[in-house]
Amino acid sequence: MIRVDAFLLALAVCSALGVVAAQHQARKLFSELEREQARAQGLDVEWGQLQLEQSTWAAHARVEKIARERIGMRPPARGQMISVGGPSVAAPPVARR
Repeated sequence: MIRVDAFLLALAVCSALGVVAAQHQARKLFSELEREQARAQGLDVEWGQLQLEQSTWAAHARVEKIARERIGMRPPARGQMISVGGPSVAAPPVARR
């Protein structure tokens, strides 16, 4: 009978240690999950800010202003053809109906 009692006591102690270890692991994982969720939220905020910044930098009016001021670009004259790497050539007249 003493052997059975000792075995049951050892089994209960092992079970209790297993429960403690499982709870500790669960708390560690939950803490890590919260940390990663906070990091993901921070990255979402940063992504939104970057999208806003990109839309600001790529605004048509801003690009056009920089093209005119820094590069000296201008819209082509009416009927003027634009060629890459060569001089501009006038477009042939358009037939009217």
